[in-house]
Amino acid sequence: MSQAEGEPIGAANARGLRPGLRFEWQYVVPPKATVPNLYDDIPGCADMPDVLATGYMVGIMECACLQMLREHMDWPREQSLGTLVNFTHLAATPPGMTVTVKGELVAVEGRKVRFALTAWDGEDKISEGVHERHLIDPARFNDKIAAKVGRMKG
Repeated sequence: MSQAEGEPIGAANARGLRPGLRFEWQYVVPPKATVPNLYDDIPGCADMPDVLATGYMVGIMECACLQMLREHMDWPREQSLGTLVNFTHLAATPPGMTVTVKGELVAVEGRKVRFALTAWDGEDKISEGVHERHLIDPARFNDKIAAKVGRMKG
């Protein structure tokens, strides 16, 4: 559901986002997403097992929600940013395996949306938890970041 040109970013439920919407997304774990490769500049990480890094797993969970939201937004004029992650990491996943994320939109509060998620690697449940995102106007957001960078440099 798209908005009229120039209409301000508003409540998520105006875009057809309602609790109960379910989705599924898949992602093949690349070698760069493993602990030794992702954190190769941090002492001790290169010696860790070659499995999906928790930080990258969190990103996969976020991306699943992002892909679902893109179907309901006027992309790229509207976007979303993650504001809360609360996931377990239950099982190790080597590179090359496909992670399937299953999600449900469980709450819509203004521009905030909350998801319940689980993820599987084909053999094991690897994660479950909650993620929140906020719908944003990227032009307005980027202006705020530019001002912050300007203050940092000044």
